[in-house]
Formats: sequence, C-alpha cells, structure tokens
Amino acid sequence: MTLTTSAESILERARRDVEDGLVPAEIFNDRGIYERELGRIFTRCWVFVGHESELPDPGDYRLRRIGEDSFIFLRGDDGVIRVLLNSCRHRGSTICRLEVGNTATFRCPYHAWTYDNRGELVGVPSRTTAYRQLDLAEWGLVPAPKVDRYHGLVFACLDPDGPALEAYLGRFRWYLDMQLAATEGGMEVLGEPHRWRVPADWKSGAENFTGDSSHTQMTHRSILTLGLADEATAGRVGGANGVHVNDLDGHAISLRLLAGTGEAFLGYPRELWPAIENGPLAPGQIDLLRRGLVHDGTVFPNFSFIHFGGVIDSGRPASGFLSMRVWQPLGPGEMEVWSWMLAPREASAEYKELAYRAGMTTFSPSGHFEQDDTIVWSGIARSARSTFVRKQGIRFNYQMGMAGMADTAPMPDWPGPGRAWPSNAGESGLRAFHHRWLEQMVGP
Repeated sequence: MTLTTSAESILERARRDVEDGLVPAEIFNDRGIYERELGRIFTRCWVFVGHESELPDPGDYRLRRIGEDSFIFLRGDDGVIRVLLNSCRHRGSTICRLEVGNTATFRCPYHAWTYDNRGELVGVPSRTTAYRQLDLAEWGLVPAPKVDRYHGLVFACLDPDGPALEAYLGRFRWYLDMQLAATEGGMEVLGEPHRWRVPADWKSGAENFTGDSSHTQMTHRSILTLGLADEATAGRVGGANGVHVNDLDGHAISLRLLAGTGEAFLGYPRELWPAIENGPLAPGQIDLLRRGLVHDGTVFPNFSFIHFGGVIDSGRPASGFLSMRVWQPLGPGEMEVWSWMLAPREASAEYKELAYRAGMTTFSPSGHFEQDDTIVWSGIARSARSTFVRKQGIRFNYQMGMAGMADTAPMPDWPGPGRAWPSNAGESGLRAFHHRWLEQMVGP
C-alpha cells in the first residue's frame, strides 16, 4: 500500500524547493494534490474547450470537460457559442449523452425536462397540473460563468471573478498570434479530435510542451535514426537553433529556428508564404515564422500546441501542421489526451489532407513521437506513487540551465515579450510552469 502524505505537507516542501529547481515527486500521483488541483486550478483558470470551426452551424454541439465536469460546447440558433453544464436542473441527470451532433433541443432521459440549444428550459411534463408556478426562465442549463474566444480558440472560466481572457493570456498572446493569425483567414480544425487514455499525470504533458527540448534526442532517438525527422527540427541539445521563452504570465514557449536568413515557414507550402509575409503580424513575428522549424508551448494549465514542420511521410513532400492538445485530468496519475490537427484556411484541400496525414504520423495515438512520450510519462506516475519515493521525500530535478549550471544569459535583442534563452539545453519553461502551478495551489 502506498504511504499517505498530506497535500499540505507536499505543498510545503514545494514552497521550499521550487526556487531551487526541485519538485516533490508526489505531485504527479497523489489523491490530495489532485483534488486540490480540481478546486484551485480547474475551477479558477481559463481552460480550453474547443475551436469555433468545430461548430460551423447553429445547433452544432460537442461534449467537452473542464476538470472532471462535463459541459456542452454548442452554437445556439442565435449563432452564439455557449458552454453549458451537462446536468439537468431537475435532478441532475446527464442531459446530453452523444459526443457530437446537431439539435434544436436537449431532453433529459429521466423526467423529460427539455432545453433549447441556448440552454433555456422550454418544456416540463405535467406543467399545468404540477408546476403551475414554475418560472422556466430560472431553470435553464447552467452556463460557465465566463466564455471567450481568441483567434478561434474558445476558453471557459468557472470563476465569475476571474480575469478577462486577454488579461489571463497576457504577453503570451504575442506568441499565440504567430500560431493562429499568421494569415487573414486564420486556422481551421481538420477532422475530429483524437482521444486516448494515458496512465500519467496531466502535468507531465503540460510541462513537456513548455520546452523540454533535451528529451528529443533521447526519447525520440529511433525517429531520428530512421530519418522521420531531421536533427534541426528535433532540436539538437545545445544547438544554436533552440530558444526557450518564459516570464510570460505563467505560460511558456520553445522555438526551433533556422540560423541566419534561412526560410522554413513551419513547413507550409510556398504559395502561403506571401500571405504570411504580407499578413497582420509584426516584422519580428514574421521573421520567427520565416525561420521557424518547430514552435511548441503551453497555456497554463493544460492547453498545449506544437507547430511542426518537416515531417517525412512515405516520400511525400514535407508538410507543416498545428497540433493542439488538452491534457485532460482523470484522476491521480491518469489523464486523457485530446489532440486536434489544424491548418491555414487558405491552404488547398490537397495540402490540408497532407497536413492531417503528417499530424497523424507524429502526434496521434499511433504517432511516432506520441508513443515515445506516453511511455516515459507513465513511468513518472509510477515512481510518484512509490512508497519508498514518498518515504524518502524524493524530489525531481529541474535545474538544467539554471545559474551556475550553465553560462547562458537571456538574449538582449529578442523581438518579443518575455525572457528568451538561446539554447535547447535548459528547463526554464518547466520551472515557470511549476512556479505558476504552486501559486495556484497555495495562493488565496
């Protein structure tokens, strides 16, 4: 049986250790920590729900989760996108049981209370005989207190007193703009999101995408050996093409760039390059896209993306794609990964098909990179629940690239916000993630 340690004790050690680049192992598989995360993080932070292109028509809906709570993500007949708790106001039964569809109404299977696709209660059996004074307007489905969009991304916040979405994203918006608004048309989702369970903690995925560049040459060595991705794209440790950026209001990003005046544009077809160069972005953003091989980042807490170029797929031309993912918590040491593939709206149908195939080849349940990552993350969760690990108070090391460990200094001429570190040999983004995590867990 696993030795029990209180969440308060774990967090007290985290307070002492995080500044030194150390993290208590138990946070990756502890019931008390997990339940505190649900209350302190997933009910207070802005959480990604979906992309507006997934709801093209009035009445379209999809089921999504915030923490462990089920919500209906839908577009009403009035065209407004809403996020509604998937729970009947009568007795609380699940009102919608299909993952995706189009409907004018939702009818509870228990007592047939009926709601329209705006969430308003429109039908109650026996109303004239048993509910004469029931005010239907007071008994609609409960909406998420805050719902907002950013370049097509739909986020919800369950805290009515939380900040506005743009304030929450803060300086990280400069980097999101590069991923989502490089062309006038923006991005659109290709196909359905993939979902699969992994016996690992949600934080393992979220922290990795802030800039764990050093694992690529180790965990994904077979991919490089087989020639399915080149060394520059994968991010050679210590190479001149790696940049980690943090101090971005709790979010972080890693970029792999061609040196000098090279052109890559994240693997997008050449016919799109003029649209990016003449698009809405600032010169510094366009330059980072021009030299971009890979961009990956995390919006705290559990929304990540990887903009990946240079995929080699059965002799087809290299193609870039944007993969967005949510590390959905399911319990201590357990998560479900949701992964969307996107491409620019202006791209041809042929290129979108190529991009989708490239995404499936790499970042999907059967993708080269994904299978490698989920295996090692599962090992973290196993260690974190170990009785011996807890008894010894073992801490994980996040000190790579810290002062005294490396000679690297922040780049003085970086064109964007935050602090940029000119090396893949660092874990500054991961430390930034855990600083933000600790603030949420112990703050007021």
